[in-house]
Amino acid sequence: MRSDASKLIIQGFAEIAKEKGIDRDMLLSILEEVFRSMIRKKYESDDAFSVILNPDRGDIQMLHIREVVPDDELSNPVSEISITEAKKHDPDIELFDEFAQEIFIEDFGRRSVMMARQTLAQRIREIEKDNVFEEYSERVGEIVMGDIYQIRSRDVLLNHNGTEMVMPQKHQIYKDRFRKGDTIRCVIHEVKRDNGNLSIIVSRTSPVFLERLFENEIPEVYDGIIEIIKVVREPGDRSKVAVISNDERVDAVGACVGMRGVRIHSIVRELCNENIDVINYTDDKVEFIKRALQPARVLSVEMGPNGRNCKVYVPAEQVSKAIGKGGVNIRLASMLTDCEIDVYREPDFEDDIEISEFAEEFGNETIDVLYDIGCDTARAVLKMDSVELMRRTNGKIDEQTAEMIFKTIRDEFSEDELN
Repeated sequence: MRSDASKLIIQGFAEIAKEKGIDRDMLLSILEEVFRSMIRKKYESDDAFSVILNPDRGDIQMLHIREVVPDDELSNPVSEISITEAKKHDPDIELFDEFAQEIFIEDFGRRSVMMARQTLAQRIREIEKDNVFEEYSERVGEIVMGDIYQIRSRDVLLNHNGTEMVMPQKHQIYKDRFRKGDTIRCVIHEVKRDNGNLSIIVSRTSPVFLERLFENEIPEVYDGIIEIIKVVREPGDRSKVAVISNDERVDAVGACVGMRGVRIHSIVRELCNENIDVINYTDDKVEFIKRALQPARVLSVEMGPNGRNCKVYVPAEQVSKAIGKGGVNIRLASMLTDCEIDVYREPDFEDDIEISEFAEEFGNETIDVLYDIGCDTARAVLKMDSVELMRRTNGKIDEQTAEMIFKTIRDEFSEDELN
């Protein structure tokens, strides 16, 4: 049959569309547009044509519909046919009737058929890209597992369910050592189009990747019992994660670390032995800065006037810990707290007094509260005023007690020592 060529085209592309997840209505719409473009190219207009798709039979019918006119009034062969010519095909036809004549894809020539195939293939590729773009745009920030199938000088190409993903060098942990065929975990970082080319960028260095690993490995994080406030990283070296528990019965840091560190160790191994500090978040800026500088022990913090910078005092032997190798610890702490931190060795006050020596005047409970906020010496207390002391202790020390504390400590120092 003369329609075999169109049937083969339709059936062939129907199978491809099914594999690519393109629905039938969309495919039929594409097919109709392709065949109409062939008609327009040959006849300059498709107004006098009808394209009928039969999805059940998998074929297409194209009809050229013209008005029957007297022989001497024929002016447009595309939309009109003379009565003499029409009667050759249908002896019963009358003037001004509509004459429908079937045309076949072969009538357009071999070149047009090849063009139709190429156009269909291109449109299906475009729709496939649109579908992939929409699917993965909704999955940005989600962990996926991909198989490495090509390693370039700077990029690694992965296959995820038949879709290509790219991991640029800046999104690879510098300790990563990949081999072709490896299956790796990463997070979808970005989905973009560039001149029609679709790129799915995945990352192992993004803070989101670490956050998703916490959700995967720690049920309390996944369930929302523990909330991750902020994550900062220097991939492969160190990271800091601020967490808070929404259930007072659950210790946020303990749950994240796990029994004997089993939970955190699985994440550390995934990140090429990246050190992870899990920190209890607090609204108290000073206390948060102290916690952010762990494993260093902080003696006191002096906040700047705008709250965006501070001076931190630590024991002499703790300075290197506070700064970290190559400055990594202080950089991450600054990023975590949104505060520029400067670390100083503790002042050498020979005449300072341990706060515990005031236990008789203040009481053991007050002494414990002062220790909790990092005031372990008399001069550490004097760095604040009574308002700051009450705020730092969350009201555990009232105004009258605060005034008594300051008066008692000042009485122990001469005017010259205080200035």
